[in-house]
Amino acid sequence: MVRAAVLPAVGAPLEITDIELPEPGPGRVRVRLAAAGVCHSDLSLSNGTMRVPVPAVLGHEGAGTVVSVGEGVAHLAPGDGVVLNWAPSCGSCHACGLGEVWLCANALNGAADVYARTAAGTELHPGLNVAAFAEETVVSADCLLPLPDGVPLTDAALLGCAVLTGYGAVHHSARVREGETVAVFGVGGVGLAALQAARIAGAAKIVAVDVSPEKEELARAAGATDYVIASENTAREIRGLTDKQGVDVAVECVGRAVTIRTAWDSTRRGGRTTVVGIGGKDQQVTFNALEIFHWGRTLSGCVYGNSDPARDLPVLAEHVRAGRLDLGALVTERIALEGIPAAFENMLAGKGGRALVVF
Repeated sequence: MVRAAVLPAVGAPLEITDIELPEPGPGRVRVRLAAAGVCHSDLSLSNGTMRVPVPAVLGHEGAGTVVSVGEGVAHLAPGDGVVLNWAPSCGSCHACGLGEVWLCANALNGAADVYARTAAGTELHPGLNVAAFAEETVVSADCLLPLPDGVPLTDAALLGCAVLTGYGAVHHSARVREGETVAVFGVGGVGLAALQAARIAGAAKIVAVDVSPEKEELARAAGATDYVIASENTAREIRGLTDKQGVDVAVECVGRAVTIRTAWDSTRRGGRTTVVGIGGKDQQVTFNALEIFHWGRTLSGCVYGNSDPARDLPVLAEHVRAGRLDLGALVTERIALEGIPAAFENMLAGKGGRALVVF
């Protein structure tokens, strides 16, 4: 029996309770969690913005140590440090065949499995495959990546989603080039990672945008050269910071229609807007046909930072070892399992960066 945060039903409060994990079967691995990040996607799963089989143990951003392995697992052994990969690619679907593994059609098949039970015998699903909001979890070996050398195990949890997403949005989706100007909308965990990624890319000006004045220090520490409090004048303010042109690249990490529209309006003619934030179906963004032609801007979605975790994790680790990427700077609160509901409330209120559950 291990302690876990269980979502009994969509929209219901999380329950911190004991669950029973089976021994790992063929191709599966039991992992003791060191830490798990509280991501906005977990909140979206809990409130129904994104669909998940329930009851479920949420949490998809984590790192830990292998406890035991099932039959056929040869590349991992007890004691190995690992990073959870919530979206493993199958290698055989159309998207994988194109090399777009972040769009794998089968990546989330495991989320429908029954992986554990409550003490009363209720079947539980693993939220986004890996169920990281628990002291231990049992996952497919495909959902684990070796912990890179020189990366602290607790901090490595952030690599599993926030950093892969924020870094990938800048380097893979928007493809920021040295000397370009960048605006990042939303200074949460992913936004802070995007700011660091823009700095690593050599952006000449990096504008952070958020509703909270309290986040300015966080944003500037991550690499922002300018800070704008979100308002109806945000696009005008950003153009004022860029010789009235607008930024080359805007990265939207909020998932709201008004923010997406503002990010688009903040880019120069021919600029690029990458949308990372996950919004609901009710968030409708409107453009007219003439402005699409006139401005010549590009608007693109971005899933998991358009990243290939197996390829990108070693790259991120090298940035960490070289001191270019500061994982700890993304974390504004270290909590226990019982602190996850409060972390959800803070996200809704726009407070803080990443909350990290430390076991």
